[in-house]
Amino acid sequence: QAQVVESGGGLVQAGGSLRLSCATSGRTASTVTLGWFRQAPGQGREFVAAISWSGSSTSYANSVNGRFTLSINNAKNKVYLQMNSLKPEDTAVYYCAARFGIYTASRSEYHYWGQGTQVTVSS
Repeated sequence: QAQVVESGGGLVQAGGSLRLSCATSGRTASTVTLGWFRQAPGQGREFVAAISWSGSSTSYANSVNGRFTLSINNAKNKVYLQMNSLKPEDTAVYYCAARFGIYTASRSEYHYWGQGTQVTVSS
């Protein structure tokens, strides 16, 4: 059984920063990918970023590239999403997800999901 739990969301002003954390449990390996997705009201759950468990590979959506940065602490079984220069359009519920395989931006390929953490960016 694998579990992921997100934390670190909150309310910030435009231009501010937040760091989201994803605590994981269960089997991990270099082939495991941790993905971040977000969902705004009335919208689909869109891909944000992903990182391999080894930390050797990362990928970012064009909408966040240059502003968001992924990192991983294998010893603590945690993945971090540093979000800088936040914009109101970043407002969404952010989800951490895991899959046993290489990178994919496809939501349906991730089978382990956290409960989500709310990020609200005010203007």
